[in-house]
Amino acid sequence: MLEPGAAVLLVIDVQEAFRDRVHGWDGLVERVDALARGCRLLDVPVLVTEQYPRGLGRTVEELDDALAGATVLEKRTFSACGAEGFDDVLASLGRRQVVLCGIEAHVCVHQTAADLLARGLSVHAALDAISSQRPEDARIGELRLLADGARASSVELALFELLGTSTASVFRDVAAVVKELHAPVRTGSA
Repeated sequence: MLEPGAAVLLVIDVQEAFRDRVHGWDGLVERVDALARGCRLLDVPVLVTEQYPRGLGRTVEELDDALAGATVLEKRTFSACGAEGFDDVLASLGRRQVVLCGIEAHVCVHQTAADLLARGLSVHAALDAISSQRPEDARIGELRLLADGARASSVELALFELLGTSTASVFRDVAAVVKELHAPVRTGSA
């Protein structure tokens, strides 16, 4: 089970260059936003990676509020674990559980999970907040994550698991984040 004092959220490469390329982009960004906002409410630290931001752009501005104060690490390796300073930042947090979200499932997310698992960490993949450019790559990445030992999760599953009880002081706030995520999209007045 995820525990707020043991977990960290890792948002992988949700960058501008992927906006028109990644399958289900808008929904992915909404779910990453909800997961990050929920984690902040629960005092779960958030780390963000950016793959070669000079060429691929920074993390999309829609996530600015949710990721305010997050540690951002630039990388050229596919695995986030290869980013300069990543190991030091993770060690300084003293966390043993990593919740993963971002892109691409079959490359950066998969290789990050494999490296984290090899380090003995518990990896929880928020599968509804992970995608790739092609749906079939996303599915293969998902299968590989699970086969390698990552635990299947989702935004709602992770947040309520971290919350643990409806008597928590932030229950209403976290529940509101989840409710907003599931609210139907309004398309104008009739």
